[in-house]
Amino acid sequence: MNGAESLVRTLLASGIDTCFANPGTSEMHFVAALDQVPGMKCVLGLQENVVTGMADGYFRIARKPACTLLHCGPGLANGMGNLHNARRARSGIVNIVGDQATFHRPFDAPLTADTAGMAQTVSQWVRTSVQSEHLGRDASEAIAAAQVFPGQIATLILPADVSWNDGGVVGAPLTVPASPEVDSNAIENAARTLRSYGRDTLILVGGPAALSEAQGPLWRVAQATGATLMADFVTAHVARGRGRLPLERTPYVMEAAIKALERFKHIILVNAKAPVGFFGYPGMPSTQYAPDAQIQVLSRPDQDPVKALRSLVSVLDAPEADIPDPGPRPEVATGLPTPEGLAQTVAAVMPDNAIVSDESVSFGRGFYKFTHAAPANDWLHLAGGAIGDGLPVATGAAIGAQKQRRVISLQADGSAMYSLQSLWTQAREQLPCTTIILNNSKYNILIGEYKNVGATPGETAMSMLDLGNPSLNWVGLANAMGVEAARATTLEQCADLMKSSFGKQAPFLIELMV
Repeated sequence: MNGAESLVRTLLASGIDTCFANPGTSEMHFVAALDQVPGMKCVLGLQENVVTGMADGYFRIARKPACTLLHCGPGLANGMGNLHNARRARSGIVNIVGDQATFHRPFDAPLTADTAGMAQTVSQWVRTSVQSEHLGRDASEAIAAAQVFPGQIATLILPADVSWNDGGVVGAPLTVPASPEVDSNAIENAARTLRSYGRDTLILVGGPAALSEAQGPLWRVAQATGATLMADFVTAHVARGRGRLPLERTPYVMEAAIKALERFKHIILVNAKAPVGFFGYPGMPSTQYAPDAQIQVLSRPDQDPVKALRSLVSVLDAPEADIPDPGPRPEVATGLPTPEGLAQTVAAVMPDNAIVSDESVSFGRGFYKFTHAAPANDWLHLAGGAIGDGLPVATGAAIGAQKQRRVISLQADGSAMYSLQSLWTQAREQLPCTTIILNNSKYNILIGEYKNVGATPGETAMSMLDLGNPSLNWVGLANAMGVEAARATTLEQCADLMKSSFGKQAPFLIELMV
């Protein structure tokens, strides 16, 4: 077999059965091998940042890596924004990036680039395969690297001749190293702090510590000690709704975050980082916690938080404790759209076991407190701050759920323009995605940032943040991508459109004028 066929067979042997792709000339033998070897689901994205974002969303729901197929260094460059987000989300992805044939690279053809150098910035593992007979082995190592807990980005660079030459050998699946054990001293130290200073202690969670399996022991610890629970603002995936903890996130706005955290004398980190601002601001600190707060690590991001929390429960002898009932499910709100009203309406109508991809940016920062009584759901956030991941993550999540769960996108209009081609893939794949575009015709978050950094915007500056000249027609844009769409100006209209869309095995877009 040639190298490309050995690569496809290696991927399948290790459980990689989904490929998000935007191929080019250098990858044609890989594309041909996908025809020759059955078993790989191939999903086409019209731009590489859609491809990488879909792979991120897929991992968050399927909990296993997919592969991407990207065209040379520039294709990787196009996908780097959402690879940055995926790295911050700690999603497992195997990137396969085509490259010039090894004999052609010295001639510096137009697409030649420092592909490995670019890959290093968004990958924990990078290799260029240089011989067809070694490609299967290299792929096995890439797959194992992507599966290291809780997930990593692995990038395998594939020169065209390594793909087409004969001599390919299928790589055997490799054993993935276990996550490092949590230090028993960290557990004892956390228990000592909680016994002595429980009510002055914040337990800050991130990564898998925000998922349902960790929430039971988290609540037992909090109930036994009086500690406060909170999720890091950039936690990529939070298990939410009825039967889950009513976790709030640390605020985005620096003043609000400092105010929320100032009373805590101790902060125990569970797969989270000590909270810092997104940016540096004049006259403000970089950290959001009190200067005298003591920071402790219970479990690092590469360690299993469930094991750590269960051990902490045991050391504290924390009794069983039921997760609190969030109260009655809210009713549909009425009137003109507000952040509170939209959150309440989404909670009122969403189906059971929905997935929410939230890139509402500024409009949706207060959604949490109005959605705790929604049905159980998985809520996905932008983890790396590079806007443009909401629609691709939703698309990949729908595929990761095998089209069996409704995906609701809460999507700001400006960031949606970064990756609106996702709608085309949703239509092509007939995915159960309902997108709510929050159309305020501006980059509203940046208007707030002007105040935060102490700058004074004038006419020219404000024009750079205005999306209303000309206005974006999201119903027309969606229709052009093959997605049915309608506009809503009230929350009642939005609720009716959402409920109607949930009965369709197809994507639907609501342009909500806010």
